[in-house]
Amino acid sequence: MSQQFSQLGINIQLQQSASALQISVPTDIQKKVIPVILNQKQDLVALAKTGTGKTAAFGLPLLQLIDVENNNIQAVILAPTRELGQQIYSSLIDLASNSIGIEIATLCGGIPIKPQIERLKSDTHIVVATPGRLADLMRRNAINIKTISYFILDEADEMVTAHKDGLETIIKEIPKTRRTFLFTATLSGAIKQLVQNYMSKHVVHIEADMATVGHQGIDHQYVVVKPIEKLDILLHFLNSKQGERGIIFCKTKAAVNKLAKKLAINKFSSGAIHGSLTQGIRDRIMEQFRAGHIDILVATDLAARGIDVKEVSYIVNYHLPDTYEAYVHRSGRTARAGAKGLSLTIIQQEEIEDISDFEDELGIVFTPFKKADAQSIEENNALLWARKIFKTKPNRVVSEDFKAKIKTIFHHLTKEELVDKLLANYIAQSSLSTKDPEVSKKEK
Repeated sequence: MSQQFSQLGINIQLQQSASALQISVPTDIQKKVIPVILNQKQDLVALAKTGTGKTAAFGLPLLQLIDVENNNIQAVILAPTRELGQQIYSSLIDLASNSIGIEIATLCGGIPIKPQIERLKSDTHIVVATPGRLADLMRRNAINIKTISYFILDEADEMVTAHKDGLETIIKEIPKTRRTFLFTATLSGAIKQLVQNYMSKHVVHIEADMATVGHQGIDHQYVVVKPIEKLDILLHFLNSKQGERGIIFCKTKAAVNKLAKKLAINKFSSGAIHGSLTQGIRDRIMEQFRAGHIDILVATDLAARGIDVKEVSYIVNYHLPDTYEAYVHRSGRTARAGAKGLSLTIIQQEEIEDISDFEDELGIVFTPFKKADAQSIEENNALLWARKIFKTKPNRVVSEDFKAKIKTIFHHLTKEELVDKLLANYIAQSSLSTKDPEVSKKEK
């Protein structure tokens, strides 16, 4: 490993840190980006999907270029979300573990600003920030970025849409002589405009092995459902994935809350995350997910940025995303670190033609997912019903006298007989509830 990274120009201290993080072989994007940042003077646009090793691609050479004798801020790294910002910050701290004197600060939204202002009074060489928080600190005159040499935009495709105002405020403040390194999953019109307006005329364009690395190990599938059966199909799928971790993406916060409630009712180990939750709640749920205390995360696209959990075996698009970029970032949460993963998209009949558009644009192939039949759905719902009973906590308020009367009714039944009768009652009740309302009225 050391020899390979040394051939890219990385020093021995950074090689040792990378080795300790089990970064053993340079990825395609690292092989292409590191020499450009270290040995050239131009700006850089790198087209690379999530999971390709982007952070080390810019992090290793950036750390090597930092002058520890200069106490000014020398580099600003922008991320679209606090989650991604924290991930980049943690990675840089780890990569710099053997490099003495490099000071790194994280300035992300969602947490109190005063400790960040205090932190900036100490020596700082690299800042990792979200655009909104950095712009806020600039307005307060709490940070000086007028002398930076390096400006890094990670997942810039999200930045130009969600943080356009903050991004423009920051770019106006930084020196024109800086070098800009832009990383994006897609070259949208907005990205091309950003490159044209704010980067030098001589830009090095790099593309990672997009056809393989970005989607490597991901099995892209879709299933066509009727609106009335959508939840049942999802619950059947989730029951087949018991013990595995996955993320379900919804379009809106309201949809996330509604689906999370349904999962909780059916006793799935799950949590919800979206932008309206406080940062403390989001952090707690993410930590529970990372630690394996919950198996399923229900999220808006906010969570697609910055979640780096190796054991996510599947993601579900409960709603088809609006953009190709969103699909890339959603599906990129699975099949990380060389693992395999499933990206399942649940669509309605009128959305089938959209699948072809996603295939053409992203260079991937979707295969049909075998939809559970009616009998399998009924059996799965019965299993969910049984699990609800099993996980129901005893009601301590019920009097012993009343409980004794209930026990008397079941006294002569064996366990097998009781299960048979409970199941028969459940099936009778569920079949009655799904009958045609008009038929049910006539029967009454």
